[in-house]
Amino acid sequence: MAEVKNKQVVLKDYATGFPKESDMDIVEGTISLNLPEGSNEVLLKNLYLSCDPYMQMLMSKIEGLEGFGTYAPGSPLAGFGVAKILESGHPDYKNGDLVWGFVKWKKYSLVPSSQTLFKIKHTDVPLSYYTEIFGMPGMTAYGGFFELGCPKKGEKVFVSAASGAVGQLVGQFAKLTGCYVVGSAGSQEKVDILKNKLGFDEAFNYKEESNLDAALKRYFPEGIDIYFENVGGKTLDAVLLNMRSHGRIPVCGMISQYNLSQPEGVTNLANLIYKEIKMQGFIVSQFYPLYPKFLEFILPHIREGKIAYVEDIVEGLEGGPAALVSLFSGQNLGKKIVAIAPE
Repeated sequence: MAEVKNKQVVLKDYATGFPKESDMDIVEGTISLNLPEGSNEVLLKNLYLSCDPYMQMLMSKIEGLEGFGTYAPGSPLAGFGVAKILESGHPDYKNGDLVWGFVKWKKYSLVPSSQTLFKIKHTDVPLSYYTEIFGMPGMTAYGGFFELGCPKKGEKVFVSAASGAVGQLVGQFAKLTGCYVVGSAGSQEKVDILKNKLGFDEAFNYKEESNLDAALKRYFPEGIDIYFENVGGKTLDAVLLNMRSHGRIPVCGMISQYNLSQPEGVTNLANLIYKEIKMQGFIVSQFYPLYPKFLEFILPHIREGKIAYVEDIVEGLEGGPAALVSLFSGQNLGKKIVAIAPE
């Protein structure tokens, strides 16, 4: 059996506060490139790995997250990625298939055939897109915005963390629907990208706004119909004051709260009652059955150049820890991806 070196990123110890590069290690082991006789597992060669904010929670020792695939010290990180099947012991997959799904942060990875892997059938677009537009972020934006946000033409949409992997798509979906959309981000460079590359009607740097309530009233004098929530905390509190009656708030993430020892309180929740606002959290896997419908929607827009996307690609698994940590200091521009190997 052919044994090869297999580099991986492992968690050294549970992270506290912001993740640090020192919380992770690059470890080299070995793996056989031949499946055992009778195995129904699938052997993957990882091509691209996705860096996502939720991974910080999986690195921390947080009660109640045990069922969400939290990492244990000494074990490899895991997340969404694009891979090529080298050996398959299952009839649904064949050698050479390209797939995306939840994989370990290794050069090669062995996964059970019961694990959900989506076959990549459209290769006329960059494979890296399957960590983003056609992968988990795309499904998150699509399901959260259309299924929970229920947008109507002419409505007013606000997206926080709008230059991130999910936010940049939500804003463009809103424009395709005929909505007015404003995004917030953490630098002038990101604000410029939102307005000049991604087609947002307006955008602002939340770090330069001393009064978020006043800022939102400036951009939404008639109020907000849909708020796509990515950050939580003070932003959510200000948004609640500016929501319109029967507004919708799909709750995708709360990145401003993940590293706080004491989360910020939200004081304006009473607006949910008398404005009859629907606020709903979600996990992307609930929308996976919609994947064929999602591809049918988005592929023509990508091919016709109607949707733009900003990638921030780091080469080599060794750069994975720094790439992941950069998400929490606002250094990334667009979707952070680790490129491991060419196809």
